[in-house]
Amino acid sequence: MRVASTGVDTASHCPYCALQCAMTLTVSSTPVDVTISGRDFPTNRGGLCKKGWTAAELISSGDRVTQPLLKTPTGTFREATWEEALDLIAARVHDIREESGADAIGVFGGGGLTNEKAYQLGKFARLALGTSRIDYNGRFCMSSAAAAGMRAFGVDRGLPFPVDALDDADVVLMLGSNVAETMPPFIGHLEGVRGRGGFIVVDPRRTATARLTDDGGGMHVQPAPGTDLVLLLGLCHVVLADGLADLDYLAARTLGLDRIRRDVAAWWPERVQSVTGVPVATIRAVARKLAAADGAYVLTGRGVEQHADGTDTATAAINLSLLLGLVGTEHSGYGTLTGQGNGQGGREHGQKADQLPGYRKITDPAARRHVAGVWGVDPAVIPGPGLPAVQLLAALGTPNGIRAFFVHGSNVVVSAPDAGSVRAGLKALDLLVVCDFFLSETAQFADVVLPVPQWAEEEGTMTSLEGRVLRRRRAVEPPAGVRDELWILSELARRLDAPGRYDLDAEAVFDELCRASAGGPADYSGIDYALLDSGAAVHWPYPVGSTGTPRLFLDRFAHDDGRARLVSVKPVTPPGPAAVDGALTLITGRLLEHYQSGTQTRRVPELAEQRPQSEAQLHPVAAERLGLADGDLAELTSPSGRVRAVVRLSPDIRHDTVFLPFHYPDSESANLVTRSDTDPISGMPEFKRTVVRMRRVEAPSVEGPIMEVLDA
Repeated sequence: MRVASTGVDTASHCPYCALQCAMTLTVSSTPVDVTISGRDFPTNRGGLCKKGWTAAELISSGDRVTQPLLKTPTGTFREATWEEALDLIAARVHDIREESGADAIGVFGGGGLTNEKAYQLGKFARLALGTSRIDYNGRFCMSSAAAAGMRAFGVDRGLPFPVDALDDADVVLMLGSNVAETMPPFIGHLEGVRGRGGFIVVDPRRTATARLTDDGGGMHVQPAPGTDLVLLLGLCHVVLADGLADLDYLAARTLGLDRIRRDVAAWWPERVQSVTGVPVATIRAVARKLAAADGAYVLTGRGVEQHADGTDTATAAINLSLLLGLVGTEHSGYGTLTGQGNGQGGREHGQKADQLPGYRKITDPAARRHVAGVWGVDPAVIPGPGLPAVQLLAALGTPNGIRAFFVHGSNVVVSAPDAGSVRAGLKALDLLVVCDFFLSETAQFADVVLPVPQWAEEEGTMTSLEGRVLRRRRAVEPPAGVRDELWILSELARRLDAPGRYDLDAEAVFDELCRASAGGPADYSGIDYALLDSGAAVHWPYPVGSTGTPRLFLDRFAHDDGRARLVSVKPVTPPGPAAVDGALTLITGRLLEHYQSGTQTRRVPELAEQRPQSEAQLHPVAAERLGLADGDLAELTSPSGRVRAVVRLSPDIRHDTVFLPFHYPDSESANLVTRSDTDPISGMPEFKRTVVRMRRVEAPSVEGPIMEVLDA
């Protein structure tokens, strides 16, 4: 029987996106019945999207994993005791380390883990397993924007200002984000700028967000897929050529202007139009509108960042913001919209291949000494940098590669690019351990599945897209057979005779995290649970003795000299026509009803009924050319594989483009066709610019051919 306190209200936050909308959980009966109500908070003001309103349905879901599962020789699962499962894992890890070394063991984390679990997972990987091979699914989300922010500003925080600062903006330029579907309460902060006609949306599709510019709300700019970098270079050209730049700001607060002048000189508006398809008049109008505003913000999302040149594209958006003097002021700024619930905190405290807690570089000797001191180990014990996610996944089951793999809070079979290759790698492992609360598509490949709590069953902290640290509170106890990840990591560390301490209590782990972060770019050292429970607005950096930092960069940037860097970027090869010989450019993204790999939302009846299958959005002109009609079943193919989806015709997409959501598994998985090439700086995969061919197929035998591709 699960334990619940009937009638008790628990203040919490939504388990899904990084807006972290506030909600109240009310337990009204036993067996557990949890209801959700909106709670007034600066980010959501009491509103929730349909995912948030239905989030409690999963707490008592009938297909929860509630006991450890072991794979049998026949490929089925059987229940096991915790002692049996953990002893098996420890023994296998010991043997693999003895035979192949610690780097034969890999760890893959998630942007939905609490700060405490993300921190402890990084510590466990490096001390208990001794491996450098750890990364997380935020590599598929925020890595390009993070890399761009680090080199321009010296620190990365998604929004270096509070979300409600947007309420007073005259102009907001939003590139590659469909917030009306991905985080609907966010659009409440855009009502003012829409009323002033200053909302500018850049997207190849006329999304729900783009439609907010209708009726005088602003402008929708519709470039060819993958040409955002060129468009931004063109905007920078106009700002400089037409005398719109804030030269006093640039002289006082930045470095690199002369090089930027030379680089953007080559991207005059007419040339940009020939590449992007955006009219010259539109390019000039956007630049002038931004320059004339009293309060202007430039915001980027995954649409411009999930590319093999995503870091450079995000950097070009930062350059535009700096040229206009927006960043580090009281009334303007640049920011990027973090996607996953703890995508911000998850990348700050040790899950990334190249980072230690506090957003410290793992190659920095001083950082290694500090963290080692908190952990009570010699700095030499801490491994060096590992492999970013795509390379880590490519090493699964290969000679001299990864033999054992731990997956926490991620579903790589659906979410990773070139998913067929990922599936093959998982099958080739000697040991796959998955911690999850459902038998996800990745968990189905596991040798051991360990059941863990859901969001309403755990204590911890999350960090929102605005750098605000928030409390996650337990409203109900998890099912009897479920164990918290902190307990799992502690038990495995004990079995592996690991150095260091592995607390079971989330508050104790958070206190250690804060000490480990002290003095780093993401300094949490002045934060504790008592402060968070008081309801204070807590934005990092928050060193001891401070009151936090809602707005970064007001006095200086995080580089040693206090100046921001204008970083030179340019297309390696200017993009050519998007569609040749009947090919289309595939872009992927999210739907209002679903989230990430869909492991949770596809189990909510209301959401699943509204979006039960994958649909390919296609322009009627493209459909006519390809002989497709609305409702047809179509197959999309690329060198990576093939996927099937139902055709949905819409004039809201360019005629050279097709859109697929990435929430669906098996033959509907968009990532069967996406490419595995990555950004050389951030390791971000190329999700938004895959050339595909599309044809009509008959409905029967959908699974057979696709599974052959997966099994290849």
